[in-house]
Amino acid sequence: MAVAVLTTADGREKAALSRDCAARWFAARDAGTPLEIGRAAPPDTPARPEKPELLHPRDVPRRRPGTPQGRIALLHAVAHIELNAVDLHWDIIARFSDVKMPLGFHDDWVKAADEESKHFNLVSDCLEAEGSHYGALPAHAGMWRAAEDTAQDFMGRLAVVPMVLEARGLDVTPGMIDIFRKAGIGHAVDALEVIYAEEVGHVAYGSKWFHFLCGRFDLDPKETFHTLVRRYFHGPLKPPFNEEKRAEAGLPPDFYWPLADRPAER
Repeated sequence: MAVAVLTTADGREKAALSRDCAARWFAARDAGTPLEIGRAAPPDTPARPEKPELLHPRDVPRRRPGTPQGRIALLHAVAHIELNAVDLHWDIIARFSDVKMPLGFHDDWVKAADEESKHFNLVSDCLEAEGSHYGALPAHAGMWRAAEDTAQDFMGRLAVVPMVLEARGLDVTPGMIDIFRKAGIGHAVDALEVIYAEEVGHVAYGSKWFHFLCGRFDLDPKETFHTLVRRYFHGPLKPPFNEEKRAEAGLPPDFYWPLADRPAER
């Protein structure tokens, strides 16, 4: 199921298949007959549609969010992030299937993948309501880099993807909501508020299973997190941090402030 999603190129089709797989998983769980956890070989890079054109981050045009074109570009960037998140959550299930994990691990990441699929659809709907669509603009080619860097390191994947990249979403999404609220674009505000509320859970899943594996291997979670982030994340973490939402997700300040570029600003 995970590999089927990863090898589907079209964004809407990927999201629909992801949601269907999640529904099948949870229907089986509710019936008391959970689906068998098998083994699969996920692709190194998930299938992608022909558009958007993927560019190096420095080559992606920058647009001011105070303009209609800038707001469309912002929505397009969010849609791209959400589509990558769908793949990241199915990838962690398939890529590390050789590690025996409780069924709750699969429950969490299937739910996260389902929610990211919903988020992609919500933001794609917003783009279409604004006269655009996903694929209309170029996008960031580096989104899959964290997955490639941590393809052989389960704990590294948990540290970098949910606990750093998705936690960053908790920091920046309130500002995006304000942009669309000031512009009177209610459907975008509604979509981003759903994303903001549900991303807390995704960061929390990362923290929960990272701590679970630290306990299994008798590792200090904070020291291990710092080591893995310095190994796999390229550059310092950027304040300001949304300390309230990060705490809700199980990320205390002493996990991320020591990795910040200007910790003295606190």
